[in-house]
Amino acid sequence: MKHKIIQSASNSELKHLARLIAQSNYRRQHQLAVLEGIHLIQTFMQAGHSIQTLYVPQLREHDYEIAALIAKMPLQKVVLVADNLLDKISDLVSSREPVAIVQLPENTAATEIQDVVLLERVQDPGNVGTILRSALAAGIDNIVLSKDSVDVWSPKVLRAAMGAHAYLNIQTVTDLAAWCADYTWPLYATALSTSAKSIYALNLTQPAGWLFGNEGSGLSAKILQTASRHVIIPMSGQTESLNVAMAATVCLFEQQRQRLQAGC
Repeated sequence: MKHKIIQSASNSELKHLARLIAQSNYRRQHQLAVLEGIHLIQTFMQAGHSIQTLYVPQLREHDYEIAALIAKMPLQKVVLVADNLLDKISDLVSSREPVAIVQLPENTAATEIQDVVLLERVQDPGNVGTILRSALAAGIDNIVLSKDSVDVWSPKVLRAAMGAHAYLNIQTVTDLAAWCADYTWPLYATALSTSAKSIYALNLTQPAGWLFGNEGSGLSAKILQTASRHVIIPMSGQTESLNVAMAATVCLFEQQRQRLQAGC
């Protein structure tokens, strides 16, 4: 039995794939995302994710790495794509890479989560991707985003995070303030306020949530009210603030440092 082959740009399955790549609303509607590139697909498979469909450029089906991917997939889940049809729909600048469809994770209740990073209205894909990588490296595997943040499953964020999605529990919620109200551990918000305390003066060995806001305007007043404490990162010189991804990295690794030192 041979693999199915798509030979026309007008193929309905290829159009579905193209819309998943290009449209965040379509991704949310179908609860699906697209992985572009062999290394990202390999990472998701190694992390135990089930690939719904693997699309492979027909000319590359016998390449060593791609053939190894195909060998791990059920026959009916592999589709060969003729000519350069994937080039026409892929978000990659120059794509001769396979792409794969995966199911988005289900939401987890706030009461079931300990350590978490919460992002409100963070818009830059590079920032979100960096925050995901930093969270994973600092031992945090829960990420919650407000609905008005960038689509965390967009191709640009997936590329920026370099596979971190595969190991994280990521969800986007319609009411971030309500989610925070249900969270049972302390919530720290980076904010310049009279009550703010240095992150280096806090005991961060217990489970906690970290709130980070929009690149330009920071956290909204509504979300700031949900925080258990406002925190600042002490800085020298004339610098007034850090990029949100950098600020998140500093906070998360200070938490990690304290826990390692305490043997947590």
